[in-house]
Amino acid sequence: MPQNVLLAEDDRAIRHALERALTLEGYQVTAVADGVEALAQAHKTPPDVLVLDVMMPGIDGLQVCRVLRAEGDRTPILMLTALVETQDRIAGLDAGADDYVVKPFDVEEVFARLRALLRRTSPDGMAPAAVAATRAPAPEPPEGRIEAAGLRMDIQARRAWRGTRELELTRTEFELLELLVRNAGIVLDHSTIYDRIWGYDFGPGSKNLAVYVGYLRRKLDEPGAPQLIHTVRGVGYVLRED
Repeated sequence: MPQNVLLAEDDRAIRHALERALTLEGYQVTAVADGVEALAQAHKTPPDVLVLDVMMPGIDGLQVCRVLRAEGDRTPILMLTALVETQDRIAGLDAGADDYVVKPFDVEEVFARLRALLRRTSPDGMAPAAVAATRAPAPEPPEGRIEAAGLRMDIQARRAWRGTRELELTRTEFELLELLVRNAGIVLDHSTIYDRIWGYDFGPGSKNLAVYVGYLRRKLDEPGAPQLIHTVRGVGYVLRED
């Protein structure tokens, strides 16, 4: 069955062009012009993925994202934004978005990011690139829990703690932390992390991973406690408790 995309974009030309492109790509598309319609449609017929423009009149894309996440809706969300500053991207991640594309965008990049988001939520649960990765995760223990460097994760319940403090994580943050915990002490290069989390390597110019790592660090770090996620310059990241 075709996968359902809910597209919210107030620019008529962009909305129609993207709706047509997604339809030709094989998606079933519901296109709306603002955040109010997006919320109403999401409640009426839950989509497989949402594509939200950040800047919309009335209720904008960030507010739509916040409302859905507050309701416990974990449907993957791709943001479309003309804002390129890191703080603007962080605002989207903070609202609960899973990924973003900066305008003007290549429609093929939108397709690639949608495929990656949908693979992560598919029943078989893993993108082909993740299966082929050389550093496969250790078999999950029967109780579905993993631990490393003072962190505990319940994979089935999608909950995580540092010590006794529970962490409030978005979908992507949880999956990134899970990858680091499963490979604690091992330096994971940028390409491996992109393949395992997004199913697609966005190339050396992308800041996507750095933004997520920075945001995850802020949620993990505690005054007086050692930093857990370390940067290995020119290579990638490693989880360890120094």
